[in-house]
Amino acid sequence: MLGEPFATTIARRPPTTEDDSQTMLTDYHVHLRPDALDATFDEYMTNENAQRYRVAAEEAGITELGVSEHIYRFAEALSIWDHPYWQKNALDDLGRYVEFVRKETDLRLGIEADYVAGREEQIAQLLGEHDWDYVVGSVHFLAQAALDHESYDIWRERSSAEDIWTEYFRTLADAARTGLYDIMAHPDLVKYWGKERPAPDRDLRFFYEPAVEAFAEAGVVVEVSTAGLRKPVGEIYPAPAFIDMCVDAGLSFALSSDAHQPMYVGHGYEHAQELLADHGVTELVVFEGRERRLEPIG
Repeated sequence: MLGEPFATTIARRPPTTEDDSQTMLTDYHVHLRPDALDATFDEYMTNENAQRYRVAAEEAGITELGVSEHIYRFAEALSIWDHPYWQKNALDDLGRYVEFVRKETDLRLGIEADYVAGREEQIAQLLGEHDWDYVVGSVHFLAQAALDHESYDIWRERSSAEDIWTEYFRTLADAARTGLYDIMAHPDLVKYWGKERPAPDRDLRFFYEPAVEAFAEAGVVVEVSTAGLRKPVGEIYPAPAFIDMCVDAGLSFALSSDAHQPMYVGHGYEHAQELLADHGVTELVVFEGRERRLEPIG
């Protein structure tokens, strides 16, 4: 766990009164361009493309829409990590992205910043150079191996599901405790491959517990992501048992689709809303300038 300079970056939500609240749906984890390397900044960071996402959001009943491009798509990210995957992708200028979203769109400005253990100061320095509405934290890699990318597949290196799941959730806990992040993305991403990869034998709540405890200590928001419905696992992130533990811990939630194309904005939200309702969750977190408030789910 890092010291006070990083911990103080956690945004605290102001109290919400009945008079200033409104029902709404949100989607804060949206990418304006696909993952492919030939999906260039100039092609997808346009007002026309942003408007396609806005129209899709309105059709899905989403009023709060935010973009959070992967930090590794920007050259400045190489100051954090020089992994081969980042080296291939780090082609664009982060300042151009910030300027485009602020000046050319009405979207909330976010960034999806991978947690890289031991590089907390570098992450903090880069994030601190811009005024975000929120920062999404994610864990896609354990050391040099990936949880959701076949080219760097961790399952080729390790045979123990228990070891991988344990390390993943401990790393997720470490990420939350840094205070660098407002929202923790797809918090059980380790299940990405579903039945294509082995799962631990023991009760999965054993693995969730360190992350939930850290989320509560850090005051981060838990992302409920419908992206898993489009992945091999075929289910929402996180699992119902994880959500149940987060509710018991008094945590708040953000709703997202992790869309990389307009057609996926709000995808599967009816299932996510049912899941949240089943757990007694009636409010979502809304962000602006890294300040947060709770609004009733629309």
